[in-house]
Amino acid sequence: MTRWASILIVVLMWVAGGNLRATEVGLIKIDGAIMPATESYISRAIDIAAERKETCLVIELDTPGGLVVSMQNIIKKFFASQVPIVVYVAPAGATATSAGCYITMAADIAAMSPMATIGAAHVVMEGANPTNDVMTQKLENFGVSYIEMIATNRNRNVEWARSAAKDSASITAKDALSRNVVDLIADDIPDLLKQLNGREVGHKRLETEPSNVFEIPMTPGERFLQIILHPGIMFALMLMVMYGIIGELSSPGAILPGVVGAIALILVLYMSAVFPVNVAGLALMLLAIGLFIADIFAPSHGILTAGGIIAFFLGALMLFDRSNDAFRLSLGYIIPATVATALFFIFVVATGLRAQFRPAKTGKEVMIGQVIKALSPIDASGGRVFIEGENWRAVSETAVDAGAPVEVVSVDGLTLKVKPKV
Repeated sequence: MTRWASILIVVLMWVAGGNLRATEVGLIKIDGAIMPATESYISRAIDIAAERKETCLVIELDTPGGLVVSMQNIIKKFFASQVPIVVYVAPAGATATSAGCYITMAADIAAMSPMATIGAAHVVMEGANPTNDVMTQKLENFGVSYIEMIATNRNRNVEWARSAAKDSASITAKDALSRNVVDLIADDIPDLLKQLNGREVGHKRLETEPSNVFEIPMTPGERFLQIILHPGIMFALMLMVMYGIIGELSSPGAILPGVVGAIALILVLYMSAVFPVNVAGLALMLLAIGLFIADIFAPSHGILTAGGIIAFFLGALMLFDRSNDAFRLSLGYIIPATVATALFFIFVVATGLRAQFRPAKTGKEVMIGQVIKALSPIDASGGRVFIEGENWRAVSETAVDAGAPVEVVSVDGLTLKVKPKV
């Protein structure tokens, strides 16, 4: 009996253990701009957390902002989530600005590292013209009303939320806690879980101590999109398109420049649907290319090239909306690209195009116009000349004596047509 009783106890403990799984907390880390890849990552993580019945999902956030559409879709997912969402602005020095501010305030529980900041939530819609007063006012009204809705639904400081969207107000973690912008300040993830334990979210009580932290990584596809969807990458791809097309035109049949340019063009077209590209900036860059090419043929003594360099620099500077940190193209990209493009057109392209207009130095064409001596008498029936190291048959409408100078007029197969050189 003792043996069977022991086996029964073990079986009962195993069955009970299956129902006593330690609580788990999902964790993802967002470091960078809010983009479609970020949206996909967060949405997938919420679904996984719900499927695993995790006690909550912690989103460690550090972002300068991002796309309004992606931000809105993330917030919609927050509101529809059956799993409590905790947004933790960390690590030390992290920021939740622009779209990040909206996302943080939309969480069920908002937390911050002691040395983090939040705010500057003024909306900049992708593709909008910042000089259009009517559009600016509309965007401001949208941003204010949207963040007020979030703050009201999450019982946060509506007045401060309004100032963040309207006046780009920004505060530290300590001020955010005292003003009811966030719910708590935590030094790290273990401290955060300790403070979360026992809190009520809706009708659910969080049990985060003890708990296992289950980190949900990005998929390779999400990671690739997160890396490539960057203003600097798009700018580099635009240069590849430009160099590829010019390279193919200057060296027809090279194939490689055209293939690289075509692939880069497809990626640029995809990214242009995501990024707020300024048409005026793009037009200036195209004008710069036209000026570079024109200076190759026009005797402007470099004036057109100088104008092209200025147009390219200004176009690159205006290409993306610089009022939004998430899309700002730094001078670290613009200046080297301007110098490289100028050198490319001044030396490489100019040399290649000019070479196409130089007189031929080899082949049959080089013989035309040369003055040589007749090796034998030459008339309409034929004769011989020595040119380019070889004996050639020659004909002339006017009879020529042996040793007399003749000028090559044309080449017809293996026969030269010559005329007397007076």
